[in-house]
Amino acid sequence: MAVNTDSPPTAVTAGGDPPARGHRQQAGTPGRLRRALSKHWYAWTLVAPVAIVVAVLVGYPLVQGLYLSTTNANDKNSAKNIGEFIRIPATYESVGLDNYTEILFGDNTTFWARLGWTVTWTIACVGTSLVIGLTLAIMLNRQVRGRSLYRTLLVLPWAVPAFVSTFSWRFIMNNDRGFLNHALEAVGLPTFDWLNDPTMAQISVVLVNTWLAFPFVMVAILGGLQSIPAELYEAADMDGATPWQKFIHITLPALRPVSSTVVLLSTIWTFNMFPVIFLLTNGGPGDQTQLLVTTAYQKAFTGLRQFGEASAWGVIILLILVVFAVAYRRMLRKQGEVW
Repeated sequence: MAVNTDSPPTAVTAGGDPPARGHRQQAGTPGRLRRALSKHWYAWTLVAPVAIVVAVLVGYPLVQGLYLSTTNANDKNSAKNIGEFIRIPATYESVGLDNYTEILFGDNTTFWARLGWTVTWTIACVGTSLVIGLTLAIMLNRQVRGRSLYRTLLVLPWAVPAFVSTFSWRFIMNNDRGFLNHALEAVGLPTFDWLNDPTMAQISVVLVNTWLAFPFVMVAILGGLQSIPAELYEAADMDGATPWQKFIHITLPALRPVSSTVVLLSTIWTFNMFPVIFLLTNGGPGDQTQLLVTTAYQKAFTGLRQFGEASAWGVIILLILVVFAVAYRRMLRKQGEVW
């Protein structure tokens, strides 16, 4: 009689039936967790303090903001302290999703106009800084005299605090006493009201933010360029490839892991870039340069402070960025670049 030895023996329960696969997986999950904790206890010990700090500094304000976004909290009905011993309790109430519906679909909503300008500003700033950073990185990756000095000078806009650079540019772009208009007059070119004309104000904030952002892009891409094996370019030279062909078929694909991360981080930072708008134009002239984040600030800290509505603006901004990050990650996964 032949015996089948192709399949391994199966464990049998007391009732004669093999155990269910799902039961085995559920029983093994706590064991795997215990093994991971026992094996990597040192790493968990090092990570735990940071995780606790992040949970306190990020998690609690986030939960508090979500709660306030469903209330009518403002400067009048919030809790107040009068003197040292008198405290007036908060009287605001829950309003559900009224703040969100008013922001998105109210009769006097400004959300869609702010969103349009914020998206335009983000694309312009990220695209311009990416092109400038990539160009400078390629130039600095070559063997040229004084390369270290050039790298140091080009990183300075990133090293200087953003508010210092923004105040400097505000003085440079001043209509009457600014250096930029004096320089244009000196060479016979027309001058512009950089910060008070609606169109020029939008161009100005893009230029200033690009000045602040391109060094990060340059440094990141320069690191990616230096990690590309030289053998790839040597093989391309032997095949007679032109510089443009080497750039398209070697440089850009090799930089994709770096550039994808740079684009994601730059988009998030630029979308929420508060200092440049607030310090350079304060959202003006009128509301021409007002972003979503500066609108949220305006609701929370100017006039009759609307804390509930401002929190709703913040939650909407968070959701927009989360949706973008998830969609961007899925696009990278389809291209084979998962981070």
